[in-house]
Amino acid sequence: MVELLQRARAVFHFFFRTLDLPLLGALCLLMVAGLAVLHSVDGPVQAQAMRYGAGLAALWALSRLPVVTLRAWSPWIYTLSLLPLLAVYVVGTGKYGQRWLNLGVFYLQPSELLKLSLPMMMAWYLHKQPLPPRPRAVLTAAVLIGGPAVLILLQPNLGTATLVTASGVFALLLAGLRWWWMAVALGGLSVAAPLAWFGLLRQYQKDRVLTFLYPENDPLGTGWNIIQSKIAIGSGGMHGKGWGQGTQATLDFLPEYTTDFAFSVLAEEFGWVGVAVVLSLFLFVTARCLWIASHSRCGYSRLLVGTTGLVFFVYVLVNGGMISGVLPVVGVPMPLISYGGTSAVSLLASFGLVMAARQHQPVHPT
Repeated sequence: MVELLQRARAVFHFFFRTLDLPLLGALCLLMVAGLAVLHSVDGPVQAQAMRYGAGLAALWALSRLPVVTLRAWSPWIYTLSLLPLLAVYVVGTGKYGQRWLNLGVFYLQPSELLKLSLPMMMAWYLHKQPLPPRPRAVLTAAVLIGGPAVLILLQPNLGTATLVTASGVFALLLAGLRWWWMAVALGGLSVAAPLAWFGLLRQYQKDRVLTFLYPENDPLGTGWNIIQSKIAIGSGGMHGKGWGQGTQATLDFLPEYTTDFAFSVLAEEFGWVGVAVVLSLFLFVTARCLWIASHSRCGYSRLLVGTTGLVFFVYVLVNGGMISGVLPVVGVPMPLISYGGTSAVSLLASFGLVMAARQHQPVHPT
């Protein structure tokens, strides 16, 4: 009996010693919630479960890598992630542009890889620089961020480009970027906005912005999505209609109910109580990442983990604002709730980096 317990302990230690169990538990609960939403609307539950499995495998594998190894690999991973991002312009496919690569067995969205590789690259570059970052370092970081962000924007994919840019900006802020740099950046965006409107944005993207401002102008056309999403959220009330009892999705009033508007389904079926529980899990994941970052002994780990947690929070903020009409619809999924392959795997893999930083601290913290 004692020998059996020792073997069980050894197996548990082998599989779980590098995992942060509180963080893993919160992520698993979010995945269960995502599968429950998909099941209630007859979505592809099995396919999503397999993708969660692949993401958890990536999380486990990355959590076992020493931080010094991840730090050394960061520029190579960043560079290699740019290659499929360029390839998508040659052999890419997609409904609204060239966003996906058909690999035969599955479709790969190269822009999702940058959500993993860009924070690694920024942490690798900035941890070696004097803090706060000097002008030369800031300009170099802007190139590292802007290059892939522009490529993603031109696909076109405004939502992912925004999140990739946010990951780089968060790394700079965590490195101690002076706030006047942000003022300069905002001024530049204000000047560039008219140019982007007339030169970069596609017509459907312009329609999304106009619909955000005036959804009632075309309630049966471009305003349909957000109006139906608001109806779904409001009709759930405090306790919801019950699992599988929602009508907005099952009667096909709510579009994209497995992807962009999956959280609207959750709000309708589980009400504000269910929304509060899931939002609490989101906040716990973000807070846990920031706690791990604050206890990291090297600059690379602090920047990487802190950026991962803040970008995860932006995911939630953007999708929540999008489905409630507070922000324009930009095609950003709710993390681990919305259906998606590459996004789910890359997101879970990023938490493997967080757990690696939690478990493995370099002997030389620099």
